[in-house]
Amino acid sequence: MGYRVVVAGATGNVGREMLNILAERQFPVDEIAVLASRRSLGTEVSFGDKTLKTKDLEGFDFTGWDMALFAIGSEATKKYAPLAAKAGCVVIDNSSLYRYDPEIPLIVPEVNAEAIDGYAKKNIIANPNCSTAQMVIALKPLHDRARVKRVVVSTYQSVSGAGKDGMDELWDQTKGMYVPGQEKEPKKFQKQIAFNVIPQIDVFMEDGQTKEEWKMVVETKKIIDPSIKVTATCVRVPVFVGHSEAVNIEFEEFLDEDEARDILREAPGLMVVDKREPGGYVTPVECVGDFATFVSRIRTDPTVENGLNMWIVSDNLRKGAALNAVQIAELLGSRCLKKG
Repeated sequence: MGYRVVVAGATGNVGREMLNILAERQFPVDEIAVLASRRSLGTEVSFGDKTLKTKDLEGFDFTGWDMALFAIGSEATKKYAPLAAKAGCVVIDNSSLYRYDPEIPLIVPEVNAEAIDGYAKKNIIANPNCSTAQMVIALKPLHDRARVKRVVVSTYQSVSGAGKDGMDELWDQTKGMYVPGQEKEPKKFQKQIAFNVIPQIDVFMEDGQTKEEWKMVVETKKIIDPSIKVTATCVRVPVFVGHSEAVNIEFEEFLDEDEARDILREAPGLMVVDKREPGGYVTPVECVGDFATFVSRIRTDPTVENGLNMWIVSDNLRKGAALNAVQIAELLGSRCLKKG
């Protein structure tokens, strides 16, 4: 016995990854529907050893389906998520649309699993921003021990966070550097991304921070503790997959770096690779395709009373999006829904 599952946006990077992870983790699926926009109608996608043809999201009847994993962006989600929820199908949404609604749980299962019990208010559960997800999974076990007071984070975010168009732009611009006549002007990003870094992700807000930076602040407070102060600088880098973060943490209580390392080693979803030697850390290339979030470079910050620095790396298409959504589905099944 299993669940009737919908994946909306099945032809995109995250949607395809959702299907891969559902199969890899042997999620109990009795029936699965893969949905896409009309322009992608009939496109074939893989689910384990099966090949499925996408159906039209427009007009799909969600009645009788248990849960739907949405990876279709905020505009389409605004239209279709309420329809699915009203039909009794629980929506697990990867867009930013519902993350800040106080009546909708924002879930990272290793961090705040108990919050999922509030899903029934609107039949919708929100998946956090990719950069937030990997950070809070490392912050939470340390917060439980020494209370996180303040976080300063600088992100190094891959182009896959901007979708297929972002990946294509990096590829095309890189080729254009070496092939005369193949130069490509920026379209997806604000400036050239090949061999460059761009200190802007999403739009600017009135106070000077970008929307991406604001998301990290607000989501960390909602997921872990509203008293935590967060300041972020989010940077797009010429990496295809895998987000990295340099995180500085100030605690209420003293926490020795060795104890912090031990705590993180025992925490769910984390893997510590922290050797103080050349190459004794994890980079984005090495984390691609892995379920874990990796923590390296754990060390004392001597400039504040109770400070630590660390380096956090994760596959943003997995833990930052598709994997977290599937983990939410697993949690929903184990705590809230009956099979079959």
